[in-house]
Amino acid sequence: MSTISHQTHSLMPGAGDRVDLLLIDDDPGDVLMVEKMLAESGMDVEINVVGDLDSAGRALTRRTQCIIVDLSTPGIDRIDGLRQVLALSGSAAVVVLTGLDDAHLGVRAVAAGAEDYLVKQEVDAPLLARAIRYAIERKRSEETERRLVEARIVGRENARLERGLLPVPLIDDPALRHHTRYRPGRRRALLGGDFYDTVQTEGGAVHLVIGDVCGHGPDEAALGVQLRMAWRTLVLAGHTGEQLLGTLDSVLGHERRSEEIFTTLCMITIAPSRRTARMHLAGHPAPLLFRGTPGDAGFEVSALPDYAHGPALGLVPGAEWPTTEIDLGESWAVMLYTDGLIEGKVGPGSDRLGTEGLVELAHRARGGGATGRSLIDALVSEVETLNGDALTDDLAVLLLSRQPDHDGAARPSRY
Repeated sequence: MSTISHQTHSLMPGAGDRVDLLLIDDDPGDVLMVEKMLAESGMDVEINVVGDLDSAGRALTRRTQCIIVDLSTPGIDRIDGLRQVLALSGSAAVVVLTGLDDAHLGVRAVAAGAEDYLVKQEVDAPLLARAIRYAIERKRSEETERRLVEARIVGRENARLERGLLPVPLIDDPALRHHTRYRPGRRRALLGGDFYDTVQTEGGAVHLVIGDVCGHGPDEAALGVQLRMAWRTLVLAGHTGEQLLGTLDSVLGHERRSEEIFTTLCMITIAPSRRTARMHLAGHPAPLLFRGTPGDAGFEVSALPDYAHGPALGLVPGAEWPTTEIDLGESWAVMLYTDGLIEGKVGPGSDRLGTEGLVELAHRARGGGATGRSLIDALVSEVETLNGDALTDDLAVLLLSRQPDHDGAARPSRY
């Protein structure tokens, strides 16, 4: 292999940047001809010259922008050899420069993926330089189009997953207000495994769930969709509590791709009276409970008790998940969330926000008048500020609230 570098000034538009070429040709006379033409063209170019395909594979780098190949080089059997060059080319454009004046071969070469087909006897300096420039730009355009197509495909997949992860709540109670927020981690293109759902069943009970499949990506997101749909189906079929969680645990065991996959989950059932609720925790952070109105004596924000909880789904065969009874009172809001909201850092050290820190932020935000979606947004914004950057983990938040009139009749919540 030899390396030839030309440092020249060119008046050609767009030719001011150095071009890295890999020339596959074993004829010293033809190599010299290419070098002279590029020098005459004024192109600022660095050429790596190799005489066979094996050497080309070793010489190719990420900096290589264009490969020029002679199809008559030993070991390169015309179209089959070209396909081998294309297979190793990566993001580099491929231009055929050969002594074979064969129009049919030229058509096949371009159809196979070469950006251009040039015959040595018909090429001069300006034509060669222009062909190289155009080939590089066409390759860049093709790569950009490919990435756009991939982005559209990913977007459609995300939309389908999002429809499964973020369902429309089934609530028929004008006194309740339902707000949610979902956001995948900032460094991932696909949705994560966080999910939630809300269903009101016959008789008036309202069932809430929020869950977090460990890991990130399409497999975890798909598993989250399956678990959410299974949960909704079971709830509508009349299943509740520990029995429901046991069935979900079985579903997870059958559907997960690895035995290491587990899911944390919080499930709350609000009684038809809207004054009490039952909670089950499966390795999940405890929700927040807002009572009363800021300024009133009974106003408080607290984390629901988590002393009665069971393991995450998928970890312990035959696990149990005890019930926690909750007194909601008249005016309340419950906020379920995934751990992405509480695992952000607080300050330059390694300390994390945690549930207690979230309670303090929530008390301040609610005391400042934030309600509903604005309350969720205020919390997320403050958590990110404390973290010093956008949150890297997926997060999901579900806020359900109720506030009665003074005469005891329910009215739309101000939470």
